[in-house]
Parts: sequence; structure tokens; C-alpha cells
Amino acid sequence: MTTRRAYMDWNADTPLSPAAREAMCAVWDKGALNPSSAHAGGQAARAIVEDARQSLAGNLGCAAHEIVFTAGGTEADNMAVRGAPVQRYIVSFMEHPAVVRPAKASGRPVSFLDVDAQGVADLQALERALREQGGKALVCLMFASNETGALQPVRQAARIAHEHGALILCDAVQGAGKADIDFNALGVDMLAISAHKFGGPQGVGALIIREGVGLEPLILGGGQERRRRAGTENVAGIAAMAAALESALEGRAQKESAIRDLRDELESRLQAICPQVTIFSQAAPRMANTTFFAHPGMDAATALMAFDLDGVSLSAGSACHSGKAEVSRALVAMGVDRELARRALRVSLGPDNTEDDIRLFLRSWQAQVERMSANAA
Repeated sequence: MTTRRAYMDWNADTPLSPAAREAMCAVWDKGALNPSSAHAGGQAARAIVEDARQSLAGNLGCAAHEIVFTAGGTEADNMAVRGAPVQRYIVSFMEHPAVVRPAKASGRPVSFLDVDAQGVADLQALERALREQGGKALVCLMFASNETGALQPVRQAARIAHEHGALILCDAVQGAGKADIDFNALGVDMLAISAHKFGGPQGVGALIIREGVGLEPLILGGGQERRRRAGTENVAGIAAMAAALESALEGRAQKESAIRDLRDELESRLQAICPQVTIFSQAAPRMANTTFFAHPGMDAATALMAFDLDGVSLSAGSACHSGKAEVSRALVAMGVDRELARRALRVSLGPDNTEDDIRLFLRSWQAQVERMSANAA
């Protein structure tokens, strides 16, 4: 058992940034703060929330009044999907369950948008779906795959959607803080983010809603967030989210370059040790931090356990519900053999990762491959 650990699961969660921690503590130190209260403490709380809204708007390319604070990315996606004034949904096969499940549960028709072998949405298929099927649609296309890291053609999809009178939602949970997200430049109608994916706390996020999009509220109650999302705002979390995004974007290009170098080294050495490894979406434009790979003879659960014992934290490509493994729907849509898809593992890096982390990962991988070869002999 090693004492050193390499955290390589940044697409799942990120460490709380010093800026976010400081912002949260500064709010808590002020005592009881309800932004809906009329007294001085309430006014101070409202100022904190609105300052954070302005900061986020400046970093996300939208107007401050278009931002609605939520309890995270899942709520933001549900709010967009369930509240959209549409008759049907066109959902990319790469989408997160937070988009897919509410669309299916709505009772409205749902069609799935094909992707190519690299996991990139087929825009010709989108145009056909919009042209050939009736009723106003909500197109759901994420910014980047949480599994493969593949970047999606969101801007082009938004243009096509609007040409056919449709709305478009972009789940940018895996993009915010790691890429330049510009709501107006993307041209989408709604965009979801989650603070804990870029150094903020868990339990706070936001949905950007373009002015003029009449969205039915998901949570009813008081008049918070201009009656778009009831419930007392998470003042400390909102302040921390704004601070975290500001911090994540400082020197972002240099951070991205360093992370890409680490990822490229990992992938090169990974395949040098074992050429049978498949790296999914490797030929597509990808987030710089993500490697989703599989070995045809390596069981994902066994590998994940071995990595963990060796001090490496990463994720398996399949989720486990009630003891039954689920194959990645995204990989199957890409045409990947189901057995290979079941063996997928994901490495996702962040600014704190180093060459030592890559070496620790590769030592563990080398040992696992050697054990597998010895057992097969």
C-alpha cells in the first residue's frame, strides 16, 4: 500500500480552490444572511449574491439577469428540460442522465441524435430530425463529453436549431472553468454549469436562460431568482462559485497546455506498454484533460481496485446500479463493441497533477498488464 496518492478523477469532482474557500468563509463570518430579508443583513446578502452574478456573467458571456442559481448541474439540466416550452426533444447520445431521464419522464416524444465513431454529434442527422418531425423541439447537446472529453459542435447545432424554430440546451458542466465558455458566442438558449467541477463547492450551480425564453419553474415557492427558482439562495456557495470560476480561468491557457502535455504523455506510454489499448475519441477535438480507454482483456472493476490500492484515483466507464453493471450508452452509440465498452476506464486530470502522478499511474498499469499476461500464460 502506497502513501502517495494521485487524484486523476477531476471530471467527477475537483478540490475546493483556495479562492472558493476564502469566499465561503467570508460569508459565514458575517453571520445570518438571507438575501430576501429587508434589513441590513439581508441587503448585505443580496449584494453578495448580485456581485457573484455579475462576476459569473462576465466570465460566461451572458447578461447577469439571465443567470438563475440552482443546487447544481443536475437541477439546472432538469429545470431546462422539464420547463422548456416545447413539444418534443432531440437528445444527443452523449448526454448526461440529468438530461436524458427528465426528457424521457416528460411524456413528450424523445428522439436520439446519432454521433460518429469519435462521439461527435451528426449535424446532418440533426437537420433531418428537425425538418422531418413535427412540433417545436428542444435540442440537447453538451459542450464536452464527461466520459470521452469529445467536444461537440454546439455553435453549429444552435444555428441549425434556430433555423427550424427549435430551442437548444447546452450542458456545459464539463466545460466551465476548463474551456472558454461564451454563452452569447455559442448562441444557445440555455446553458448549465456546476461549481464543483471547477474548484467550487458541491451543491451549487446555475442555469443561464436567454432573455425571452419562457421557462416554467421547476421548484415553486417564494419569489427568489425573479420567480424562476424558489428557495433561499445559497449565499456562501454562490460567492464561492463565482470566486472559483474566476480562479480557474486565471492563466487558463497555460494550465490547459500543461495538462494536455501530461495527458499526451500518459496516452503515449499507456499504448507503448500495451498496444491493444483503445483510447476513445482520440481523433476528435477533446478536452485537454480526459483519457477514456479500455483493454480488451482487462476487467474494469478489477483494474479500478488495483489502481486504488496503488494510490491512483480514477473512474470506471461503467456505473453499477443494484449490482448490475451498465455499459456506457455513449460508447455503444459510437459503435464500440459492448464487451470492450464494459471495460472502459477514465482518467481526468487537473492543474494539481504532476509528472509524478503520471509515473505512479503508469507503474500501476505496467504491473497490472504483467499480472494479466502471467495469468494468461
